[in-house]
Amino acid sequence: MSYALETKGLKRQFGAFLATNDVNLQVKQGARHALIGPNGAGKTTLINLLTGVLAPSAGRIILNGEDITETPPHQRVQKGVTRTFQINRLFNDFTPLESITLAIGERDGIGGNLWRPLSSYKPAIDEAAALLERFGLASVMGERTAILPYGKQRLLEIAIAFASGPKVLLLDEPAAGVPEDERHEVLSIVSALPADVTVVLIEHDMDLVFSFADHISVLVAGAIFAEGSVQEIAGDPRVKAVYLGESA
Repeated sequence: MSYALETKGLKRQFGAFLATNDVNLQVKQGARHALIGPNGAGKTTLINLLTGVLAPSAGRIILNGEDITETPPHQRVQKGVTRTFQINRLFNDFTPLESITLAIGERDGIGGNLWRPLSSYKPAIDEAAALLERFGLASVMGERTAILPYGKQRLLEIAIAFASGPKVLLLDEPAAGVPEDERHEVLSIVSALPADVTVVLIEHDMDLVFSFADHISVLVAGAIFAEGSVQEIAGDPRVKAVYLGESA
């Protein structure tokens, strides 16, 4: 079977500390794949390895059959791997429409050309407006990002990542800090993304994970501890003992 994203023997060591320990991860095409585990399990380190922010100490990373272990981060984006962060990284003085249009321009190779007439960007602006509608942001597309509610900011960051045209979208705790009544909106919008976009989600809210994922990998002490469907993970006594708790 071919996978959208795969790691083989992936390791990352910081001195004597092994943050990622021989991880063999296989993410199917179009999956809604959740990565869970206790704090300090190495989840964000793994995302940093997948996106090229960190170089592995050993092992390989394969995207749609292509080894991208040595590929720089910006080229991984061009090949279809994009991410969000635990803490928003947005242009606070931009509007959502400006941010999305800029992301589309970068994707299409026109973002750095400041001398083109504004009319030449109309297709990108139209696409940005449609994308903002998809992400529930049309009503605030002209507002400064800095004044948006935090849930809208999280959606904007995901929309920017999606605007780059990803094949694999890596979401690092997209609902973190979002008010309870907005958390399910964030995940429902992500769940509704096209089936050809593979999504890997890090999230601590198990209600969201169980409603979103079709496959779950549990990371403990930098290694894959368990994998399976929602039902298999929810019923695994080992996972309950180390992470979910007996009340799960």
